[in-house]
Amino acid sequence: MKEPFGINRRKFLAKAGAGATVTMIWPFFPSCDTKTSTTAKPELSKDFQPDIDVELKAVQRDLSVLPGPKTKVWVYEAKLIKGNKEALQPLEGSYLGPIIKVRKGQKVRIRFQNDLPEESIVHWHGMHVPERYDGHPQDVINSGETYIYEYKVMNRAGTYWFHPHPHGRTGPQVYNGLAGLLLVTDDEEQLLNLPQGAFDLPVVIQDRTFDEYNQLVYLNNGQMDRMAGFLGNRILINGSPEQTLSLKAGCKYRLRLLNGSNSRIYKLAWGDGNPVIVFGIDGSLLSTPKELPYLMLGPAKRADVWLDLTNKPEGTELTMKNASFPLEVMSGGMMGDGGMMEGAESDLPQGSEYPVFTVLASGSGSNAYTLPRQLANPDYIDPSTAVNLNAPRQFTFAMGHMEWTINGRTWETTEVADEEIVKLGSTEVWKLINGGGMMSDDDGGGMMDGHGMMGDENGMMNNQGMMGNRMQMPHPIHIHQVQFNILERDVANVDPQLWDAIKDGFVDEGWHDTVLLMPGMSAKVIMQFKNFKGLFVYHCHNLEHEDMGMMRNFKIV
Repeated sequence: MKEPFGINRRKFLAKAGAGATVTMIWPFFPSCDTKTSTTAKPELSKDFQPDIDVELKAVQRDLSVLPGPKTKVWVYEAKLIKGNKEALQPLEGSYLGPIIKVRKGQKVRIRFQNDLPEESIVHWHGMHVPERYDGHPQDVINSGETYIYEYKVMNRAGTYWFHPHPHGRTGPQVYNGLAGLLLVTDDEEQLLNLPQGAFDLPVVIQDRTFDEYNQLVYLNNGQMDRMAGFLGNRILINGSPEQTLSLKAGCKYRLRLLNGSNSRIYKLAWGDGNPVIVFGIDGSLLSTPKELPYLMLGPAKRADVWLDLTNKPEGTELTMKNASFPLEVMSGGMMGDGGMMEGAESDLPQGSEYPVFTVLASGSGSNAYTLPRQLANPDYIDPSTAVNLNAPRQFTFAMGHMEWTINGRTWETTEVADEEIVKLGSTEVWKLINGGGMMSDDDGGGMMDGHGMMGDENGMMNNQGMMGNRMQMPHPIHIHQVQFNILERDVANVDPQLWDAIKDGFVDEGWHDTVLLMPGMSAKVIMQFKNFKGLFVYHCHNLEHEDMGMMRNFKIV
């Protein structure tokens, strides 16, 4: 694949240096190429009669985010051409959005126009769509071009989202503001008495860093931010630094949480010690609500959380905090004592405690919404139907030769390996492995153990399950085109102290498209490849890892 904008990416990374700071001055990588892209772009189909028709533009804007000078951001702006006016909901005053609301069975047309100074494409995260409408990196379009999406909504009710997916530029494009929610409902959900309208709230959580002129700063520790993943120094909620949700005492709410951060992991807990009540995850409602002491939410994960203010007086404040967990953070780009790759310096280190948002009961009211004990039909995949239940495909996400790899390989635009080819109509189990350090290779630069993990110089794990002098990091793994069930997590090689601090925060029930693998962890997931043949991607959703090549194709034939 050609390097975007004629820049040799490897040379750029090499020159970036561990101490370099990049302020997002626009355009970040100006493009001198005025040629149209060579991708065969879908056109308006005469036979496709959409229920919802939306014009979606990616544009540059100057918006007031902080007091003082306006911030240069990239935003999605939308106009409803056809459909119920409730299908499109802007987030007023925010660089995020819009929120697109659809129903299972509806036909949707999106006319995406790229008005950015560089290539882009939109990925409909979690949606089950044909290859040409998934937002594959090979389908990027240049500035001034339009890409037409036309698909029938086949997904269950759930909280989905959309964001850019150009290889090498997903991280900065999302960081600069390009993200929106796509909410799907269906008949099953409509039979429930869940909160709607003003009581069904988006809560997009992101971390950002601004300079003294209110401009976004990205990769302020250069190469180490790329390796570890970028961490901002303040939390924004729905694109606002206020971090306050002004709600009504006496009412019940549905909070649709999205971790829209590039690499930050959240351990969300109510400050008053009450449980976090989760009733939806990624691509589905749960069968029954779950009460958790805290919720682990990796990048790209979504969760529907129940909030009951019925017995709270007006003026009540509830804080959702990030509770601490021992995922060490960077100190000058050095490895931690346990061999853990430490994150870049930040005022909000990964795993530290800080407030995420506050609920303020600034008024009062009432509603009759309820959270039933039985939500969605538990129609999970029967493991016995998998063609490889006892011999799952294995995919190890690891560092090799200072590159983020999957089974020792990095990104290739259209290439697939033998183990990345699956059959239409099949049901399979995949074992996703956080392999930490270097993959085994021809020069003997490292030996894999039976779990795909690196040991010490003799190829052995130390007694903490950590790797001596090896790089380990969390990897949130996203698989396009499918929703999967999580069969099991193997935590035998997870640091016991870390696991003890996070083990009660995972929701493995329901339908997922992203699974968070902490260092040393592996997970078996089961999925069905149905309806559509084609080329799709799977990758780490730490966006810096993805941009550095921790992404591969799989092909349905």
